[in-house]
Amino acid sequence: MLLYCITDSVEIAARAAGMGAGMIQIRAKQLCARDLLHLTSATLRVAGNARVLVNSRLDVALAAGAHGVHLPAGSISPKRLRGIVPAQFLIGVSTHSAEELCKAEAEGADFTVLGPVFPTRSHPDAPPLGLERFGALARSVAIPVYALGGVTRANAADCIAAGAAGIAGISFFAR
Repeated sequence: MLLYCITDSVEIAARAAGMGAGMIQIRAKQLCARDLLHLTSATLRVAGNARVLVNSRLDVALAAGAHGVHLPAGSISPKRLRGIVPAQFLIGVSTHSAEELCKAEAEGADFTVLGPVFPTRSHPDAPPLGLERFGALARSVAIPVYALGGVTRANAADCIAAGAAGIAGISFFAR
């Protein structure tokens, strides 16, 4: 199972790497660029074989030598960024609907994170897609789609069976 950790903690990043996470996204919106660079650099040192991406901040990702960037829906098109990033640089996009998912694929995203799949405490007002809808959406595109939102160890295999390329999460790795 491919694991994608979203965190603002070096300790959790190290735990996720130890669990075999393939990607670790640094998501620390509250940090200034200098502190985010420091956090990203520290995470790169503990990430092992995991690829490290920075949420929203292409400048910090490039400055730190990270493996990629993760963009929110509605960000600059990944195609626009390809000309200024290294050849193997990953660009992921958060999606919440069929439209956003198709747009991310058409604009050259390497993968998407789609959710919420299940109800989640962090976004209680966001209607969950459910496994059936998630699976239909994940199978509608050629790029990998990671399941996010309310995913636990108990339901992760169901997400994979529905069509997820992997599991993305915050609390999934915090325990």
